[in-house]
Amino acid sequence: MKLLRFGEKGSEQPGILDNDGVIRDLSAHISDVDADNLSDASMAKIRALDLALLPAVDAGVRIGACVGKVGKFICIGLNYSDHAAEAGMEVPPEPVIFFKATSAIMGAHDNVEIPRTSKATDWEVELGVVIGKEAKYIDEANALDYVAGYCVVNDLSERDFQLERAGQWVKGKSCDTFGPIGPWLVTRDEIPQPQALSMYLEVNEQRYQDGSTNTMVYGVAHIVAYLSQFMSLQPGDVISTGTPPGVGMGQQPSLYLKPGDKIELGITGLGVQRQNVVDSE
Repeated sequence: MKLLRFGEKGSEQPGILDNDGVIRDLSAHISDVDADNLSDASMAKIRALDLALLPAVDAGVRIGACVGKVGKFICIGLNYSDHAAEAGMEVPPEPVIFFKATSAIMGAHDNVEIPRTSKATDWEVELGVVIGKEAKYIDEANALDYVAGYCVVNDLSERDFQLERAGQWVKGKSCDTFGPIGPWLVTRDEIPQPQALSMYLEVNEQRYQDGSTNTMVYGVAHIVAYLSQFMSLQPGDVISTGTPPGVGMGQQPSLYLKPGDKIELGITGLGVQRQNVVDSE
């Protein structure tokens, strides 16, 4: 299933994409696509519905972030060896964990804002993992059972804030609009092999990233189990699992986003994001 949230920012309603690409309104059956409705039981309830009987939604409606009320937005850094090389960093002996502020989350097609003092706003296509039930001290062998589904994430990053200013990476990762997620939350039954997904990102119709999740240093099951040793994971938490090479920082010379640019990114089976780049409000 492809679950989504549609409508104006702050008042999104739950929806589902049918086999003909029509958005159907789920609000008579669930309150939102969020922590309260991501369990296996909730998914089974939705799966049993006759989608043809659900109200169709206007095709031009805004698509919001595919998960509402996200508790934690966890990111894994340097998780592709070739991306670590282009960043001039060593492949880590354990997953590198950092966080993005949940206030960075936005819809897949909303505008990306360049922060007021930005020198180096960059792009990163990533596989997002959405947790469906609490995970604490779990084993890698059954880690995927705790996953509700997957989505596309653009882990936008301000490299000057992240790498040249004092402190941790979080302030270079958390600017408003730096966390588009969606357009869909694709349930895990549709993605039986999360380590075999092609991914790409283009800026102004030029492809810069063209990779696959099969080159991750640490796969999804390992990441979920690993994180659960240090913190409990709750339904609705989003994990962004790292990016392949081709980010702006790695270009020769480096290339960064500017107002007027257009970004397109996608992952096999998970949909496509399209964003216009604008000045910060």
